[in-house]
Amino acid sequence: MVDYHAANNQSSAGGAQTYMEQENDWDRDLLLDPAWEKQQRKTFTAWCNSHLRKAGTQIENIEEDFRDGLKLMLLLEVISGERLPKPERGKMRVHKINNVNKALDFIASKGVKLVSIGAEEIVDGNAKMTLGMIWTIILRFAIQDISVEETSAKEGLLLWCQRKTAPYKNVNVQNFHISWKDGLAFNALIHRHRPDLIDYDSLRKDDPVTNLNNAFEVAEKHLDIPKMLDAEDIVNTARPDEKAIMTYVSSFYHAFSGAQKAETAANRICKVLAVNQENEQMMEDYEKLASDLLEWIRRTTPWLQNRELQKTISDMQLKQEEYRDYSRVHKPPKVQEKCQLEISFNTLQTKLRLSNRPAFMPSEGRMVSDINGAWHTLEGAEKGYEEWILSEIRRLERLEHLAEKFHQKAAIHESWTDGKEAMLTQKDYETSTLSEVKALLRKHEAFESDLAAHQDRVEQIAAIAAELNELDYYDSASVNSRCQKICDQWDTLGALTQSRKESLERTEKQLESIDELYLEYAKRAAPFNNWMEGAMEDLQDMFIVHNIEEIQGLITAHEQFKSTLPEANKEREAIQAIEAEVQKMAQSNGIKLSGGNPYTTITPESIDNKWEKAVGMVPQRDNALQEELNKQNNNDSLRAKFATQANTVGAYIQEKMEEIGRISIEMNGTLEDQLASLKEYQKNIMSYMPEINTLEGYHQLIQEALIFDNQYTPYTMEHLRVGWEQLLTTIARTINEVENQILTRDAKGISQEQLFEYRASFNHFDKTSHGGDRGARRDHSGALQAEEFKACLISLGYDVENDKQKRSGQMVSDDFRALLISTGNSLGDTEFARIMGIVDPNGSGAVTFQAFIDFMSRETTDTDTADQVIASFKILAADKNFITAEELRRELPPDQAEYCIARMAPYTGPDAVAGALDYMSFSTALYGESDL
Repeated sequence: MVDYHAANNQSSAGGAQTYMEQENDWDRDLLLDPAWEKQQRKTFTAWCNSHLRKAGTQIENIEEDFRDGLKLMLLLEVISGERLPKPERGKMRVHKINNVNKALDFIASKGVKLVSIGAEEIVDGNAKMTLGMIWTIILRFAIQDISVEETSAKEGLLLWCQRKTAPYKNVNVQNFHISWKDGLAFNALIHRHRPDLIDYDSLRKDDPVTNLNNAFEVAEKHLDIPKMLDAEDIVNTARPDEKAIMTYVSSFYHAFSGAQKAETAANRICKVLAVNQENEQMMEDYEKLASDLLEWIRRTTPWLQNRELQKTISDMQLKQEEYRDYSRVHKPPKVQEKCQLEISFNTLQTKLRLSNRPAFMPSEGRMVSDINGAWHTLEGAEKGYEEWILSEIRRLERLEHLAEKFHQKAAIHESWTDGKEAMLTQKDYETSTLSEVKALLRKHEAFESDLAAHQDRVEQIAAIAAELNELDYYDSASVNSRCQKICDQWDTLGALTQSRKESLERTEKQLESIDELYLEYAKRAAPFNNWMEGAMEDLQDMFIVHNIEEIQGLITAHEQFKSTLPEANKEREAIQAIEAEVQKMAQSNGIKLSGGNPYTTITPESIDNKWEKAVGMVPQRDNALQEELNKQNNNDSLRAKFATQANTVGAYIQEKMEEIGRISIEMNGTLEDQLASLKEYQKNIMSYMPEINTLEGYHQLIQEALIFDNQYTPYTMEHLRVGWEQLLTTIARTINEVENQILTRDAKGISQEQLFEYRASFNHFDKTSHGGDRGARRDHSGALQAEEFKACLISLGYDVENDKQKRSGQMVSDDFRALLISTGNSLGDTEFARIMGIVDPNGSGAVTFQAFIDFMSRETTDTDTADQVIASFKILAADKNFITAEELRRELPPDQAEYCIARMAPYTGPDAVAGALDYMSFSTALYGESDL
């Protein structure tokens, strides 16, 4: 097929003007010859349709279908590859004339002088003028750029035909009419270039119709040259139309002219594909490593984010152990994998830039930024997870303590209330004597006092239950049920007590006797007994403390309790004295006591037993408090050990982070020396690992001792782990930057002196950023802002007005750099925007040293482009818009051909055939371009 893009680009106004004037000087009166007019109609119609089909349309009548100018403008767009002005879609004559004028203006803009051809004739369907216009287009876009040994156009095409057919018998091409009448010249051209398609020896000069049909059919079937004439039109005409024959023959010229370029194109494609295959392997490796790391993060993050409440402390301690294994066993290898992933990504990007390939864009969700984002989410979840575990352990300790206290108080209360309802509902007073009724009334008053004394315990039970609910205790249902039962029973007891009191008071008038001593005993024994029960509860109460101050507070309170025991013992002796007085009075007065004290169930023996039990609990409480004091002293020692080590490690990490920042800016010597120095520095850093492990050991002891705070240091283990990981990552990235510089230097042939010059210039403008009247300030950011980068380019002598870099051969001085900046010598805005688009594709506004090196090396290196690869494929495809698998296997090595076949999409254009492959989209994909 004809390369109209090349034809358009190679046109010259001077040479084109000369030959066009000659060719346009044709005798239009010859069109009156019906035979010639018929041949031109067929040939020009077929030629136009061979191009219009690329746009999905065709013409039937050449003078009618071009009248509105729409298909004429479309034809010019297809064969020139350029866009014409937007056509007018109206149906009026003026719209058609305007469209045709746009087409004629475009033809004239290509250096073609149109003689006596106006838009009105075309719109009116003037066959002579329409055919003349089409012939002018054919001359300009199909024949003008034919050149053979300093001859061009018609003469060049004739010379080409003569040379190609010279070896063949019975062929003597002297013109473009009679010489082609027997059909042998057409067959000779095909056989010269594709001997596999024509059996030339079987053709006979005396059978021109067969010869012509054979050539036309083979050309249409195998060479994509449409049939433009019928054999009978040529044979039955004394002198075939010259323009029709030239149009037909020019199609053969363009079909065969690119054969000699195939080998060169194949070699270029092989080179490009080899680089692409290597890069794709690195991309696949990156994708797999990124996928595995993201999958691990995806599985781990929900585990760290899970805050499902546990029922027991042992369950939470198991979670704590799992987290310890994660932070010390599972996470460190993943930190290394993440670092290696970034290094691999940077190396791949460097190789892509060196081979003029587009930057590698990982699949969605696998960018380095995506991985960093996922890692940030992981660390965020990790940060709160350990704090949550410790908080939950503390909460569960509190819950277990409250639950045991609740059940203890509930058991005491339930024991006290046992049988009280039966006692309050009996009606013994109905058959009692007056003295007995009075005794029952006093007994009931004592019971009311006892009931009031137990009100505090009931309120305490309800308060503990409410706190268990607020802290989300797992067995809150049973606690609430038991608490409700106690409260309901308490209400019942209150109602029954009031009812019995009223009954006794109704019979009080009949009762006069009362034993005052029993009543006094009951009134004093009941609160004392309640006090002893409360004291025993307190002495048995469990405690949880987290520091020395808290345990010392408990010890102080316990000492205060012990100081009240002498007064309590006096009260006990006084109560026992009342009972002794009762016995004495009964014995001295001859009174026979039937049963015990009618007003209370508290006996002197029970008071003495409880007193002995409470006094015996005091030493046990002393021992428990002393043991806890010793434990808190040990915990404080652990805090001090951890703090000493943590303060040392924290200062070391901060010092090394600042030091590596200075090293990355102030490194000198060869790149290999810098790399060796950095690796030795990395080795020295890693030798500090035992100190980190020692600190981890202290941290584990602190956690096992359930120590939740440390006033001796501002550092936590989590902060130090993050700082240590950042230190190791920063060193690894710095080493990778030097390795990439070595890779750039070796790949691009940049000398050590050039790299030093680039580094010196980069560091100069990184160290100093100008701030107007305020002078210069130091930043050491490791990257140049846009203005700093522009000044750096100017200082290196980069001239964007000529779109190339000019080097002076030596580094410019700092004074000269400052002079360039101060005098306003700057890059052109458009060109500088283009450069920033290369070195800062993400638009961050900062240029790293690696991007700066890549740009400086790229500007001096000739590399392949997507356009060159497309042009090479177009040559292999015989100028078609698609290529077949058979053509790829014929022109390329087997593995390269199969590589292309496997990755090329099917071609879907209007001229598609079976098995057609789209090489254009494949080529643009290699370079990451969406448009040519």
